[in-house]
Amino acid sequence: MAQITRVARNEWQKEIIKEFTALEGARNLHQVWSDFIVMAACAISNSVDAEHRQEREKTYMEIAAKYKPKALESMSKILADLVMAYEANSDQDLLGELYMALGLGNDRAGQFFTPYDVCRCMAELNWSNATAKIRDHGFISVNDSAVGAGALLIAFANTCRRHDVNYQQSVLFVAQDLDYVTACMCYIQLSLLGCPGYVYVGDTLMNPCTAIDDRGLLPRPSPNLWFTPLYFTEIWQTRCALAKLNLFFGLRSGPSLTGAEKHPEAPAEAKTAPANDSLVQADNGFEESNNEIEFLTNENGQFMLF
Repeated sequence: MAQITRVARNEWQKEIIKEFTALEGARNLHQVWSDFIVMAACAISNSVDAEHRQEREKTYMEIAAKYKPKALESMSKILADLVMAYEANSDQDLLGELYMALGLGNDRAGQFFTPYDVCRCMAELNWSNATAKIRDHGFISVNDSAVGAGALLIAFANTCRRHDVNYQQSVLFVAQDLDYVTACMCYIQLSLLGCPGYVYVGDTLMNPCTAIDDRGLLPRPSPNLWFTPLYFTEIWQTRCALAKLNLFFGLRSGPSLTGAEKHPEAPAEAKTAPANDSLVQADNGFEESNNEIEFLTNENGQFMLF
């Protein structure tokens, strides 16, 4: 099967491609790309996520030790150019398109990134009553369980902007992918675009990402979780704290914190745990149902892209 490549669509992409090809030498381009992506993801994560900082700092230093100072300086410039490219135009799958333009896609493994224009179309088609759900529930969640570089989630974030919705306060972005490098690509892009949420590295079929609450705010602890910087902002950490309180007192997750709190107390039916729910004590001290929690459900304001 012939290798599928795509042409760079703007001057920023052309410049970054030139910088990557200049780094190709003793190491092949695929290795240079992978090393850059993992180091960039570790650098972003280590600025906010204390829980995983030690291990990811070790990973960063091990990779950096393979390169000379000049090469590391070039990688720093590439990261700066990525930031500038997104400042110029946030409505693009920058890393995914660069990946394909450099001919790095694994066609033998069936790795073909969806063209961004198709993702924009899918996001618009699935917008539906998202605005009403945000109004009723405080926020919604979007989940792409085979995320690749994150094109669908990026398209959804930009769809929010076109509909005058502040996705930084109203949307929780959840992603999963089996491939470590492409999952890190998604993490970098969501972080640079200011999308609150997390990326989970793992097999969606064998080891799907689940949460201990019914809004997806509290994913089950794992070293494979990558939380974006916006996840640690006050509004999202407050929502996480409220979700923990609901779990501690045996309540279902009620309406979440919004700019002007419209729900001073939980609904009457949520004040006591259902009689037929068998509860067990979790390792973190909170109670959770024996039944596996559906990660995204429309009944609780969740929103699926598919």
